[in-house]
Amino acid sequence: MTIHTQVLVDAAATADRPTSTAPTVERGSDYAALVKVMRGAGLLDRRLASYGIRGSLTVGSYAAICLAIVWVGNSWYQLINAALFGLAWGQVAFLGHDAGHHAIFGSHRCNDTLGRVLGNLFVGLSYGWWVDTHNRHHANPNHEGRDPDVGDGVLAFTTAQVAKRNGPVSRFIVRRQAYLFFPLLALEGISLHVDSVAAVKTGAFRSARGGSRRFEAIGLVVHAALYLSLLLLAMSPEKAIVFAAVHQAVWGIYMGSTFAPNHKGMPIITSGDHLDFLRRQVLTSRNVRGGVLTDFALGGLNYQIEHHLFPSMPRASLRIAQPIVRAHCAALCLPYCEVSLIGSYHAALAHLHAVGAPLRAVPGAR
Repeated sequence: MTIHTQVLVDAAATADRPTSTAPTVERGSDYAALVKVMRGAGLLDRRLASYGIRGSLTVGSYAAICLAIVWVGNSWYQLINAALFGLAWGQVAFLGHDAGHHAIFGSHRCNDTLGRVLGNLFVGLSYGWWVDTHNRHHANPNHEGRDPDVGDGVLAFTTAQVAKRNGPVSRFIVRRQAYLFFPLLALEGISLHVDSVAAVKTGAFRSARGGSRRFEAIGLVVHAALYLSLLLLAMSPEKAIVFAAVHQAVWGIYMGSTFAPNHKGMPIITSGDHLDFLRRQVLTSRNVRGGVLTDFALGGLNYQIEHHLFPSMPRASLRIAQPIVRAHCAALCLPYCEVSLIGSYHAALAHLHAVGAPLRAVPGAR
């Protein structure tokens, strides 16, 4: 669906933002007023103690599972470690996400160094490629043709993408994409590795923050070598293959399940739509209700509206910022979407199902 015309008319039009996690603040704008409140409350200040504890627990869990893999040895009980390792990788990726937004340290260099270690070395994900792709998403969330997260891929997110499907396999997938969504996420981890290698090999990412292609390549190669060595030294080749399959599937499903509730099923912006920064971020984002457990499981991404308005805000400050942002939106009569986790999945899957309807209506379609 697209933004309703009346909402677009009421919204103040601005030029496209640069590809950056730090939006340009227009003096006197609705967003500038909100930024002033956040700064006054200290919510944009770094939270090093919080990240120190979070980082120590995350890296400690990662290391503990590596030791458990060695201890369990050549046993099918390793599949339990495989599942736990997939979840641990998700938590490491959340830390890398925060570093990519410069939310941890005051120094950009320190954030990027940490991001490269967590991304390239710990989980085999190209930090430079991810930063470039994710920043383009933040600059134009749910913008058809500009947001890579709703680009034309295996799934179709817009009717225009559905119209391009000609092959029998792609049409089959789109017709049933709501049912295939979670099963396909099992391949998301492998896809991230493949895309990372391809991006480093071709130099596809534009951001200089990822460091040189040589460093990116070294990080990915070292990661692969350590990962394979750990598995093959601890267990037989056949168990190592099954371990890797389960591990990568759990990681992919975990990552996809945490990102899917954020924007899927929210309004799609087209080239003819004009929104200021505040409305662009709020109208295309969805929050997920919950407590401390939800905050932990979703890595703070359940505060998606606040995160998109203030990408560099430390994760621990997002919960405090939420009522302030909600009240600001209410004062502007701006819709603020917040649902349960199940409700967010329902909305995302309902959107995918509706988008695929034209292909299901084709006579003879199966």
